[in-house]
Amino acid sequence: MSKSKLEYIWLDGYKPTQSLRSKTKIVADFSGELADCPEWCFDGSSTEQAEGGASDCLLKPVAIFPDPERLSGYLVMCEVLNADGTPHESNGRATIEDDDNDFWFGFEQEYFLWDTETNSPPGFPTGGYPGPQGPYYCSVGAKNAHGRHMIEEHLDVCLEAGINVEGINAEVAAGQWEFQVFSKGARQAGDQIWVARYLLERIGEKYGLAIEYHPKPLGDTDWNGSGMHANFSNSTLRECGDQSVYEQVCQAFEPRVSEHIAVYGADNDQRLTGKHETQSINQFSYGVSDRGASIRIPVGTVTNGWKGWLEDRRPASNADPYKVAAEIIKTVKGALVTV
Repeated sequence: MSKSKLEYIWLDGYKPTQSLRSKTKIVADFSGELADCPEWCFDGSSTEQAEGGASDCLLKPVAIFPDPERLSGYLVMCEVLNADGTPHESNGRATIEDDDNDFWFGFEQEYFLWDTETNSPPGFPTGGYPGPQGPYYCSVGAKNAHGRHMIEEHLDVCLEAGINVEGINAEVAAGQWEFQVFSKGARQAGDQIWVARYLLERIGEKYGLAIEYHPKPLGDTDWNGSGMHANFSNSTLRECGDQSVYEQVCQAFEPRVSEHIAVYGADNDQRLTGKHETQSINQFSYGVSDRGASIRIPVGTVTNGWKGWLEDRRPASNADPYKVAAEIIKTVKGALVTV
């Protein structure tokens, strides 16, 4: 009888930013198929998701990936349900009302590596700062690139797990990195980002490096914050060939700023200041190739005859991709009802 290790992964109920949780289930003669992953439960009173007197919460498997670091292992992304089977209030995946492969998402996940002993990013001298940002973006060499071994390992295990990572790069600040994930379908995109985050956290355990998703972990300094830029399209944006349609979609985001900002990550006001390639959180703008805008129209979309995608630059690095995608879909579909 063969046995497999199923790592059930879910999001807890901590506010304002949820954390990843996981536990291992051993199953015999497992097929490797999502349909054969049983529902499970956990103690919600230990994760801010239930009271002690009625603490059972359910784990509903929604996506499965081979676990590159465990023999006979699988990573099982789960939604959290109440004991009666309804979505738990912490379940961001359930907020996606309209999910099909017509919407494509490419998330650019920025983050800082964080040394747990020095309480600063690698590359930062104890109690101080390295030279000003500039040489670190897409850098090469030990003087400017910090933590590459861990980053390369994360890329390899993501690819082995079947996560559609499309690239990585060192970011603008020392110890800051980014990976990009593309998927067709909002739920699938969120599943892949969360499992990629999980793998990054787990690999960091070996290196003694935590992952800092706070959008401005270095405070009010002249260092870039971290975002999770959301590139998105649907068939209309990919095929319309019409500048006016793009402008109509961009303009539809302005009256819904508060709805978007509400799910674009805690402490995002510290990052969206109008500096460091951001628009102010209190303003809205869009423009071609403008990294200081709320919504950037990529130059590739324009040169392709207004057939392509848009980039919402406002989501913070700690945002829930499920909730970000849900709001973008609502806004885009609302803008296109008359098209």
